[in-house]
Amino acid sequence: MKALVLTENEVEIRNVAIPEPQEGEVLVKVLYAALNRRDQWIRVGLYPGIRQGSILGSDACGIVEKVGSAKHIAWIGKKVIINPNVNWGEDARHPQLSYTILGMPSHGTFAEYVCVPVHRLHEKPAHLSDSEAAALPLAALTAYRACFYKGEISAGKNVLVTGAGGGVAQFATQFASAAGANVWVTSSSEAQIQLLQAKANIKGGVLYTKADWHKDLFKFTEKEGFDVIIDSAGGNDFNLLIKLCKMSGVIVTYGATLGTAKIDIPSLFFRQATIKGSTMGNDQEFADMVEFVSKHQISPIIDSVRPFSAIVEALNDMAMGKVKGKIVVEM
Repeated sequence: MKALVLTENEVEIRNVAIPEPQEGEVLVKVLYAALNRRDQWIRVGLYPGIRQGSILGSDACGIVEKVGSAKHIAWIGKKVIINPNVNWGEDARHPQLSYTILGMPSHGTFAEYVCVPVHRLHEKPAHLSDSEAAALPLAALTAYRACFYKGEISAGKNVLVTGAGGGVAQFATQFASAAGANVWVTSSSEAQIQLLQAKANIKGGVLYTKADWHKDLFKFTEKEGFDVIIDSAGGNDFNLLIKLCKMSGVIVTYGATLGTAKIDIPSLFFRQATIKGSTMGNDQEFADMVEFVSKHQISPIIDSVRPFSAIVEALNDMAMGKVKGKIVVEM
């Protein structure tokens, strides 16, 4: 079978053996797989625990073709998505030290077939196409935990999601809006803001490339500020987010694409504000996320669907910021 393999901190499509499911496992024929920034970070060596020869990829929609034991035969022929968590553990608050994510070091979804434990399977949400379903697992799980476990978003709250061109940010925007929150976004693209106004019914947004963009947001909220801010950028603008917090506001951070920052400690404690770190989510949150997506008929924002043969070019486009949504590859 064809697979995207990590080799000496680069990637290439290779022919490898089709895996054989063991007891408790199933063999999934991958129909579509989706890219995440994690894949690019692994590719360039900016990720812990890198193992050369691994097949990358954490997201997929596929069909169960084979099972490791007869007791799981009912799964054969079903279209599924895969929970990418590996060994989260018993504590819902955080993963255990042995936790990993599908696609490094265990072989992932950028292949024609992948073997996973049967308890990782969830049936594909009926309202989604196969390509849309492939874009769901990792990014939507990360967004769901950030919004609801860490951010405690609910109806009527003012919510800001930064960098709304990214996959997690787009899901966070859609989830917060579906929960009845008043949602604003930041972006480098006016077209992206308009897309989310149409797709997620947000209140509005600002271009973070504009001087004093935070002042406009403060005005939009009638100088109230935000109950919850979901951020993936970090960097020097992080202190502006603190200033945008309401009293007792919460900032949930799941990324640092702009690097670290010196925190404005006085602004933080005078607002009684809280900063919470978040990434991925536990298995119950994955199940809850799938149910939430189905209940609210939420569909991922897809930048493009490309042939698997073009996956390296797709990774390059993602690395250079040339995409406005999830990239999906057809196997």
